[in-house]
Amino acid sequence: MSKEPLRLVQLTHPRHHRQVALVREPVLILLQDTRSIYDLALEAIRSGKSLRDLVDSRRQGERLEYSPVYEGWSEWRLLPSFDHPENPFACIVSGTGLTHKNSALNRQMMHQAAAGSAAGASAPPAAPVTDSMRMYQWGIEGGFPPSGTIGTQPEWFYKGNGHMLRAHGQPLLVPAYGNDGGEEPEIAGVYIVDETGSPWRIGFTTANEFSDHVMEKKNYLYLAPSKLRTCSIGPELVVDETFAGLTGTVKIFRKGEAVWSAPIHTGESNMAHSLGNLEYHHFKYDLHRMPLQAHVHFFGADAFSFGNQVKLEQGDIMEVFWKEMGRALRNPLQVEKEKEEWIGVRSLK
Repeated sequence: MSKEPLRLVQLTHPRHHRQVALVREPVLILLQDTRSIYDLALEAIRSGKSLRDLVDSRRQGERLEYSPVYEGWSEWRLLPSFDHPENPFACIVSGTGLTHKNSALNRQMMHQAAAGSAAGASAPPAAPVTDSMRMYQWGIEGGFPPSGTIGTQPEWFYKGNGHMLRAHGQPLLVPAYGNDGGEEPEIAGVYIVDETGSPWRIGFTTANEFSDHVMEKKNYLYLAPSKLRTCSIGPELVVDETFAGLTGTVKIFRKGEAVWSAPIHTGESNMAHSLGNLEYHHFKYDLHRMPLQAHVHFFGADAFSFGNQVKLEQGDIMEVFWKEMGRALRNPLQVEKEKEEWIGVRSLK
């Protein structure tokens, strides 16, 4: 008989502060003396125990009805499903793009459209294969190397640090300097680096990577700044789910009505790279193996509304749901009302 998946949430309360809870639908079981998944994982590494054994030893705490917490009716509030509890600067948020064919095709269409617009009416009817499709093809050819060997390097991008992470229900922001904001429904891996500099995978979580696709469409060299946006993970962290293949749905709600939806697929059976290859190329850098560092790494998407010419509006709700990954992740879109303001830099001369 298979064990029930180990699913955890992080919570906060105005009087009780932070706490981790075990998900056992329809309730949450507060774990005694456990304020963060980061601390729980670090203790598991130091003690040589499994996370499941540690959780089982601490599950005698208070039980909460999950739905009031999930819907935002309770004093208990959901936090991002993983973070660094003491130092958000010690949490690197990053991702890997062009891992799914549909993502590469969407990127190719954006880049071809931008090139055609720049060239004007004299542009040829068929643009050449872009760097995006070329890089995706490299993944197809070399992204699944034999176990323990090094394969093709994927695209990699920086999202920011732990300050960029948002929880289920919190808004994702289109800043004054942004051109747009759109969901990217993904799975993110969460990791911790031990005192010796060795990385450990804790588990996976539902994620909305959220990017500025209009900025990126202007020129693919704007990809880097288009990624520096808030993003969300949660509500649950699944410790022992595999990354073989997952299916789900992404939806956009406007004034309570679903205005767009699409099926989504991820996991190794739907990607151009193995999990091991993606992880190697992230953690090969010494900078990413600093002792006690936390990592949240997005693994790419195969559908998003921008690819279907949907423009999100203030208050739209983005929903990402993956089977076997717990409850859906929902976040409203918030457009910053203030105009972009000049920020000057002072000299210490």
